[in-house]
Amino acid sequence: MSAQPFRRPLPRRALLSAAALLPLGACSAARLLDPGAPPRLYTLSPAREFAAGLPRVDWQLVVETPLANTGIDTGRIALGETPARLTYYADCAWVDTAPEMVQLLLVESLENSNRIVAVGVEASGLRSDFVLKSDLRDFQAEYNGGSPDSSAPEAHVRLNAKLVRMPRRNIVASDTFEARVAAKSASFDHVIAAFDQALDMVLRRTVEWTLRQGAANAAQAPLPTASR
Repeated sequence: MSAQPFRRPLPRRALLSAAALLPLGACSAARLLDPGAPPRLYTLSPAREFAAGLPRVDWQLVVETPLANTGIDTGRIALGETPARLTYYADCAWVDTAPEMVQLLLVESLENSNRIVAVGVEASGLRSDFVLKSDLRDFQAEYNGGSPDSSAPEAHVRLNAKLVRMPRRNIVASDTFEARVAAKSASFDHVIAAFDQALDMVLRRTVEWTLRQGAANAAQAPLPTASR
């Protein structure tokens, strides 16, 4: 599987304009013959297993959509061949933009922990005690050697999280969670599997951190009864 190079200039607006004009790198040649053919859609899994002894909390949490730079704020599946060049696999896409997919998987992962009374996205209308804000800093496959021929790529996921206490919107904790998982080969199925493993690590650590930090903050300054 190969991808045509997409050279990423520094200005984000210029990147967006260029991305709209240049074709995606190919997973196959079929799309060149039939540009209306729909891409194959991929999704990843929420975290389901967590460390023992996580606190059970009675507060409510809203998970905001992560912020991300233009290169990964897209449904395209990104491949960083070098630090200065970002490409995309063609005929293949995430089911949502990468930030939206990560947001929903974070919510589902928190629900899977069975340690929080209520969690949802901004549009849920949930009256929250805490808000989880985040920046999706990395969400791409990468070649360590800087060349697609050097080795199989690795999935790189990096998320900076901030836990914000409502209603004053004070940041009570901040941390960054990162994982790199090498694909077994350059096969696209193996690349997706590596993404799934890397994101699982980041989701699990983010859920555990959120529950512990929120519980510690609520213990120091109890939440108003009216907000629960």
